[in-house]
Amino acid sequence: MPLFVRNDEIVALTEELQALLHAPTKTEALRLALRNEIARAKAKVPLRDRLRQARKTADDIGPSNPAFDHKSFSDELWGE
Repeated sequence: MPLFVRNDEIVALTEELQALLHAPTKTEALRLALRNEIARAKAKVPLRDRLRQARKTADDIGPSNPAFDHKSFSDELWGE
C-alpha cells in the first residue's frame, strides 16, 4: 500500500536524510530511518520485560520433545 506524504517538513527531512545517507531513494532513506528508530525503541524495553515476553513465547510454543531426532528430521527434509 503506498504511503503519500503531504507534509512539507517531512518531505524536507526525508530529502535531507537521503542526502546524508547517500540513499538511492527517499523510500530507502525512510526504510533505514524507521528500522533504526524501531531498534532504538526496542532497546529501551527493560531486559526484565524482554525476558518475560521470551518466556511467554516459549510457553506458548510448548515443551520441547527430548526424544526428537533432529538428524532424521533434517534427512527427511532433504529427501534422504
